Amino acid sequence: MIKIFIFSSLLIGLHVSAQTISGSVSDVATGGKIPGANITLTGSGTGTVTDSTGGFSLEGKGSIQVSAMGYKPVRLVATGQFLKIELIPQANQLQTVEVTGRVAKDYNSDYSFSATRISALNKDVPQSITSITKELIADRQAFNLADAVKIASGVIPSSYYNQYSIRGISQNEEGQIINGMRTRQYYFLQPLTANIERVEVIKGPASATFSSVDPGGSINLVTKKPLATQRKEASLSAGSFSTFRGTLDFTGPLNESKTLLYRVNGAYQQARSFRDIVGSKALLLSPSLSYIPNEKTAINAELIYSNMSGTLDRGQPIFGAVAGETALNSTPTSLNLGAPNDFFNSKEVVIMTTLAHKLTSQISFNASYMKQSWTEDLQEHRTTNAFAPDITNQPVTSLAAMQFVQRQQYWNIDNLNAYFSFNFNTGKLNHKLLAGYDLSSWHKLKGGGQNAARGFLLKDGSVASSFVLADAANYQTITVGGKTLPRPNVSHFDLQNPLYTIRNVQDYNLNVRTALPAALTTTNAVYVQEQLQLGKLSVLLSLRNEWFEDITNYKAPNTLTVHKNALLPRVGLTYAINKAINVYGTYLEGFQPQSNTVTLMPQTGTLPAGSQFDPLRSNLKEAGLKTDLFQNHLHLNVAFYEIIQSNILLNANDPASPDRLVTRGQERSRGIEWDLAGYITPEWQVNASYSFIDAEITRDQDESLVGARKQNTPKHSANLWTRYNFRSTSFLKDLGIGIGVQHQGSKVPWFTRSFEVPAFTIFDAALYYTPAKSNIQLAVNAGNLFDKTHWLGAQNYLRLFPGAPRNVTLTLSFKF
Repeated sequence: MIKIFIFSSLLIGLHVSAQTISGSVSDVATGGKIPGANITLTGSGTGTVTDSTGGFSLEGKGSIQVSAMGYKPVRLVATGQFLKIELIPQANQLQTVEVTGRVAKDYNSDYSFSATRISALNKDVPQSITSITKELIADRQAFNLADAVKIASGVIPSSYYNQYSIRGISQNEEGQIINGMRTRQYYFLQPLTANIERVEVIKGPASATFSSVDPGGSINLVTKKPLATQRKEASLSAGSFSTFRGTLDFTGPLNESKTLLYRVNGAYQQARSFRDIVGSKALLLSPSLSYIPNEKTAINAELIYSNMSGTLDRGQPIFGAVAGETALNSTPTSLNLGAPNDFFNSKEVVIMTTLAHKLTSQISFNASYMKQSWTEDLQEHRTTNAFAPDITNQPVTSLAAMQFVQRQQYWNIDNLNAYFSFNFNTGKLNHKLLAGYDLSSWHKLKGGGQNAARGFLLKDGSVASSFVLADAANYQTITVGGKTLPRPNVSHFDLQNPLYTIRNVQDYNLNVRTALPAALTTTNAVYVQEQLQLGKLSVLLSLRNEWFEDITNYKAPNTLTVHKNALLPRVGLTYAINKAINVYGTYLEGFQPQSNTVTLMPQTGTLPAGSQFDPLRSNLKEAGLKTDLFQNHLHLNVAFYEIIQSNILLNANDPASPDRLVTRGQERSRGIEWDLAGYITPEWQVNASYSFIDAEITRDQDESLVGARKQNTPKHSANLWTRYNFRSTSFLKDLGIGIGVQHQGSKVPWFTRSFEVPAFTIFDAALYYTPAKSNIQLAVNAGNLFDKTHWLGAQNYLRLFPGAPRNVTLTLSFKF
């Protein structure tokens, strides 16, 4: 009996000394489970990671430490009970440049690296920032950038291109900002979002941080970075307009110590359109590696390869006004002015690398470098933005005057950003001091060219660029509908009888032949930034000096060099009323040199077309409130602002000289906006925004425009997207639903005030099916559910941009 008692006591002792510790780890703000969190048994070195549902189990006793990338670590004593552990999100201080990915899986991203070049919570930045996360992008099936950013407050598409109006201020710069660094590429084809972690819309002229950016705001694409947790996902989609898509996203550690991480993103899309003879193909491949050998050093390197081909969509032409009335539906919304053999090819390769290294506990060095190669190959038929004239020089409002354009060009881009950061205290003041250097270099290589056929044929076989009534007898003529017209170099497009024949470009007299000259545009900048913290008050001060050089005919005869520079201040104040509410105010200035090579209008360099104008100057005054609601489940940003910009460069909209530029003296935009993102309950996510914009022209060469409403700017716009997953106790437990609403007020077209683009409200919906205990999701997304005819915007009678009719996408996703 004694032996049995001793043996039993030993078993009980072994059981007590080797108890099972189990529990789950979730996000305190959202309630979402956190997979891949590290659970370490203190003192033993043993541990585990949470599974896909956030659960864990390990043998041992004592205290455990729980940590996950993007969250504050916690230490607690294991009690033998099931532990429900909630982690608090935080911006990782090592990631002053972003090297590892975001762990959270919700509609809210509460931090930014690019807005101040330090890892800061959005709530602490004295500036409005709207983030669209990859989860929101996926739930909406926003495969292109325009579909993603339209939910942000104050962001209005200008056309079908990658071009937007933000806070009533139209974009002037080309290219995209990727991870805080500017690329160079025309805006004609929408970029894919498969490799995007989040889209940040940083409002106002952020020239204190970026080089030469738009006054209304900057759209920064943050790419997906590797995770320390294994995640693999692939999806297949098919939808309306002959749309086929496929994506993959693989990430995880490459070694047991998790010092080497990888991520591979890929996407392919082939699609037509509801618009006639419009289609595109796009291939995206983006691998990434992160090396984190210790707590002091982190390195990331990534490649982006993008190959896009398709046709440019210049919009819907409509008939001219009849008896002073304009009918936007006078032609089908599918009508397109192009030709079946038009094409646009865009290919880019981007390599980026980032380094973050802590020299001491208070001093760190950060650097980022980007190299890009971009090529463009274009052939298109498009309108000259005018109706065809008859022999008496009166417009025939059923005939669009046309031109034919060919263009090829090649670019190399280099970007470097390097800075030191110093964290220290002086008395009660906490300091975060940055001192850095930026280099942005855009090199247009030799070999590019642009040809065009436009104008009218003369009887001697030559071409006149425009029709002159006094010389009408010298023009060849044609008869259309009983009217006599001068014979065009490129046949007019008949809106009453549209024909999509394959055009023989050999028939044209290419009367404009131009070699695009080599060019080099370089911006050097130094900056200093200080963030002072005294109790609840934070002050952000920065000063940036830019030296801009633009060289046309680079390393060639007739070199034209332009130098410009600017000193740009920034002042921001943030005050924490309590733990949940911050109020802020800010003042920023912006600077954009006008040049031959960095405007939206492609210049030939034969004249100092851009450099003859004064730089675009802007300033922002903004005040706002940022708050966390319902125990950090919902995040609300409210902003009041005024932006003034001067020396705005515009296309003259002159059919006889399509590339001619004019300047506008000044525009003013002021308004209010709010963005709301987060959880109402753990099953119910929401993202909503509203914007009121009062934008007007305050100085112009045409005095009749002073005080007039700014083009392409609705006074009111609002967006909502919400997803609800039915609870596990419901008989609909495997289902989720999504509902979206988009509203835009009326707008004035770009180049005419003869008609107005009407307001619209459209509805979207989605149904999600995720079988219990499976890694598969089947989603059906319906856009424009009630098939509302609407227009996103317009330039003139011959370029309107109708929105898509009802469309459906079916997506099957696998996680493994």
